[in-house]
Amino acid sequence: MRKLALAAADGMLHFELAVAYEIFRDDLYEVAICATGPVRVGRFHLDPDHGLDQLEHADTVLVPALADVDDDPPADLVDAVRAAHEAGARVASLCTGAFVLAAAGLLDGRRATTHWAHTGVLADRYPLVVVDPDVLYVDNGSVLTAAGKAAAVDLCLHLIRRDHGSVVANTVARRLVVPPHRAGGQAQFVPAPVPAQDDHPLAELLPWVSERLDQPLTVEDLARRANLSSRHLGRHFRAVTGTTPLQWLLTQRIRRAQELLETTGDSVDTIAAAVGMGTATTLRRHFNRTVGVPPDAYRRTFRS
Repeated sequence: MRKLALAAADGMLHFELAVAYEIFRDDLYEVAICATGPVRVGRFHLDPDHGLDQLEHADTVLVPALADVDDDPPADLVDAVRAAHEAGARVASLCTGAFVLAAAGLLDGRRATTHWAHTGVLADRYPLVVVDPDVLYVDNGSVLTAAGKAAAVDLCLHLIRRDHGSVVANTVARRLVVPPHRAGGQAQFVPAPVPAQDDHPLAELLPWVSERLDQPLTVEDLARRANLSSRHLGRHFRAVTGTTPLQWLLTQRIRRAQELLETTGDSVDTIAAAVGMGTATTLRRHFNRTVGVPPDAYRRTFRS
């Protein structure tokens, strides 16, 4: 069982801490809340399980959001998070928890994000950090950062997907009644509100496409099916998914390839055909670019 520590301090926001605890509190992780003593989280007071020194013994350390980013983060929290990373822990921040990682020097020279309302402050205060204000989360391997609120859920599911595969992550997502996967590169801010799930122009199209990933679908095919022009289709995709039709389609193909690599013994050629990539070479190129490892290495990780 992997050990996951929530690094808490006075003045943190309760949403990010509570949602992380809710997502990871199952048989997959041993979750502990670590702080120097009783802490105030939102309107609540919390007694921690351990002190901050226990962060060094965790496999993953999550830093929830700070309510106040005008002042420097607590020095003891910064030191403990830095020590945990030096001891080999994977460290992730949710929302303004990125200010703790930045103060610890873990984001120097790295791309990172936080809630869009605070990206300017983060960039000004820590000029060595490559702040990206337009994404949901950033994965640098051992250091990860997420934007605000719902993006914290996305990053937590992404961590589960990395640790246990997409099948397990999808199961957790179903328990939470949230989408199983939103790519980290999606925009934080969608100009138009996302319509209700069963009441938007793509409600019938998206499931239809997901059932036909083995077919060589084009934007024109999708537009024809939705009875829209290609231009209008692109606008609706941007409003509903935060990305383009082709990028969304590629993401679905990669996700399906991950599931097949985890759950079947099919060859890479067979999987490439099943997800509409055509050839193993094409699948390997897109899979490596998107996931960060070749399909064969991905399969070995989850089969072991």
